[in-house]
Amino acid sequence: MRKIGVLTAGGDAPGMNAAIRAVVRFGIYNNINIVGVKNGFRGLVEGDSVEMNLSSVADIIHRGGTVLGSARSKEFIGEDGFQKALKNIKYLGIDGLVTIGGDGTLKGALALGRSGIPVIGIPGTIDNDLPYTQYTLGFFTSLTTVLEAVEKIRDTSSSHGRTNVIEVMGRNCGDIALYAGLAGGAEMVIIPEVENNIDEVCDKIMQGRARGKKHSIVLLAEGAGNAKDISEQIEKITGITTRYSVLGYTQRGGTPSAYDRLIGSQMGAKAVELLCCEKFNKVLGVKGNEIFHMDIEEALSMKRAFDRKTYELTKILSI
Repeated sequence: MRKIGVLTAGGDAPGMNAAIRAVVRFGIYNNINIVGVKNGFRGLVEGDSVEMNLSSVADIIHRGGTVLGSARSKEFIGEDGFQKALKNIKYLGIDGLVTIGGDGTLKGALALGRSGIPVIGIPGTIDNDLPYTQYTLGFFTSLTTVLEAVEKIRDTSSSHGRTNVIEVMGRNCGDIALYAGLAGGAEMVIIPEVENNIDEVCDKIMQGRARGKKHSIVLLAEGAGNAKDISEQIEKITGITTRYSVLGYTQRGGTPSAYDRLIGSQMGAKAVELLCCEKFNKVLGVKGNEIFHMDIEEALSMKRAFDRKTYELTKILSI
């Protein structure tokens, strides 16, 4: 390995900069040149890149987002765009590539790997929706952001004796709502993995009201319904004033947590190490306290297992 490229694609996630920094510095430590590809796979298609050095990644470990930029590229998916990307990789002299992002990014990495490009994938997405890894880069920072919002909304909800429905991100994965619901003491979580029963939600709210609780928090995963519609249903059934909040892109931003900085740094270094050891077309993941790797194709073929234990615990602790 003489030159390694690194890119971030798809939705940004806190901790991506920590991973970029580790790729650059671990690479330079091992006498490898590092090139940053701007704006994800679109940058590969357009040949938009920058040579990186130690100063390129100074003071970025604590910053959210990604200094390389991120974008989705329909052109890369097409045959003409994909061939342009392959030509640019060759033109730039990239011997191996590190991609940081979610399932779409890993699929792009798999396509490059099948075309002969040595590639390593790092799972960077707040959704935590990649089935092969316990946690993804950015997930815990997003949880912290959601919990901060829950506490603030709880204050005003309690003051006015209201129910609040808080919609969080995650696409078709309910992990942000589920874990934030457990950590934040929500009365109910509504997630795509479990069929929504609005009567059960309302019963739980009324049970709380009967024992003197003035307010209720319901956490809703975006893939399980619309916050406005559900809040209107709750108010109609219970007669309790119900408001809703959609947290949106605030969940992607902010200073990365210590955990996301830690695994981002570990994964970035590990990605370069694997490329140097000629272990190609792998993806990194987290199990317990360990960083592991496996074949990208195998990782993408796995089915996600729903964390029913945590869901049931959330219901038990919210009685």
